[in-house]
Amino acid sequence: MKAVVFAYHNVGVRCLKALIGRGVDVSLVVTHQDNPNENIWFGSVAQVAREHGIPVITPDDPNTPEVVEQVQACQADFLFSFYYRHMLKAPLLEAARRGAYNMHGSLLPKYRGRVPINWAIIHGETETGATLHQMNVKPDNGPIVDQMAVPILPDDTADEVFAKVTLAAEIVLWRSLPGLIAGSAPHIQQDLSLGGYFGGRKPEDGRINAQASAEQLHNFVRALTRPFPGAFADTRAGRLLLWKTLRAGESKPAARAELYAADGQLWLRCSDGGCLMVLEAELEGLPLTADNFAGRVGTDALAL
Repeated sequence: MKAVVFAYHNVGVRCLKALIGRGVDVSLVVTHQDNPNENIWFGSVAQVAREHGIPVITPDDPNTPEVVEQVQACQADFLFSFYYRHMLKAPLLEAARRGAYNMHGSLLPKYRGRVPINWAIIHGETETGATLHQMNVKPDNGPIVDQMAVPILPDDTADEVFAKVTLAAEIVLWRSLPGLIAGSAPHIQQDLSLGGYFGGRKPEDGRINAQASAEQLHNFVRALTRPFPGAFADTRAGRLLLWKTLRAGESKPAARAELYAADGQLWLRCSDGGCLMVLEAELEGLPLTADNFAGRVGTDALAL
């Protein structure tokens, strides 16, 4: 079986390795040039391809006639997309004889679209997963071949959940390939009414809603913590970033979330009366702790 692979990120690395491990002849890998302005915390698809002698291209636009011709020349049975960041249009999707398939980081039809793991945590989901589905010109709505769920624990960060989803993606692809090759893999139509579509996120989208509940704020912080840009608020003392919180019972409700120091610890009092223990915070680029809170902020609570 021959395949062309469009891939990036850790899911791209592990799924490319799964194809190679199953003996698939990968004729071409299409990936992205790393952006020097981006925090590259993930593995390199290009490096894996080169280690295995697979040709690699990194077009800015994969849908140009030149790239389509390169893909068509491979005469591939399948086209796979594993966390590739650009939409693939009809000429590419039709270039493989037996179809095009995508690995998506959610339990479709839930969280179709961009950054599904971050969105799932923001919304307080207790599970997500990986889904292999057939591609068409509309994003993430083709028939499902297989999917696998993973838990989202109450304090899991997006990075921790992403590691689980990466493993689930590898398992789903590995166990689906024999059926795809044999032509016996299931193709189950999605009921799109059971999920929704979500767009991408920018650093500015990390601005904290000071009227959110303690649970909502905790979910927001852990969805956006490192290696992502973080949850932030512009305060009277400067820009505050919250990197790690834990839920810590109840307190007196605040008109808007406010940060204070007590008993050697930072606390965030929230509008619903919930309270968060703040384990890691940053103010104007420097660590903020209970010990230096008074010197940097003053004795009054810091409103977000």
